[in-house]
Amino acid sequence: MIILGIDPGLRNTGFGVVKSYGRSDATYIASGVIQTKADESLALRIKTILLGVQEIIATYQPDVVSIEKVFVNVNPQSTLMLGQARGAAIAACVLQNLPIYEYTALQVKQSVVGYGHAEKEQLQRMVVQLLKLAGTPQADAADALACALAHLHYSHLGKIFNMTSVKAGRMRDEK
Repeated sequence: MIILGIDPGLRNTGFGVVKSYGRSDATYIASGVIQTKADESLALRIKTILLGVQEIIATYQPDVVSIEKVFVNVNPQSTLMLGQARGAAIAACVLQNLPIYEYTALQVKQSVVGYGHAEKEQLQRMVVQLLKLAGTPQADAADALACALAHLHYSHLGKIFNMTSVKAGRMRDEK
């Protein structure tokens, strides 16, 4: 299974691609950042994200997508902008009929680091360790790789316990 992890952002949208062979371990395939230009209109920035995610999907052919949920920011304008960037990334995935799984930052950190309130640096170090990377990826790319790893861990747990989803950090049977 190839998992595309996405850390949405209007300025930088991180992506990470990992491959799993049915267990909870993963092999690194690729990661990076889709950058938009701050001086461009919102519409052009959204287009850049949509086209960037489409190109990543075409290149790496993921089976599933794992994307970080929007958290409510102190600044409502920032939250709305982040939501629009996230929507562009989701739209690119939906257009390719890819299943999308959503995780909060807390769930991602809990799954990868073991502590839901871990610092970004801790998350980066665990991504490097789990994927046996030679160097540390950029922060947004590391967050996206962590999102992909979180899906891998949660889906593996779901198979073990015959559960189908994660809500509020708990596995659920949706039958």
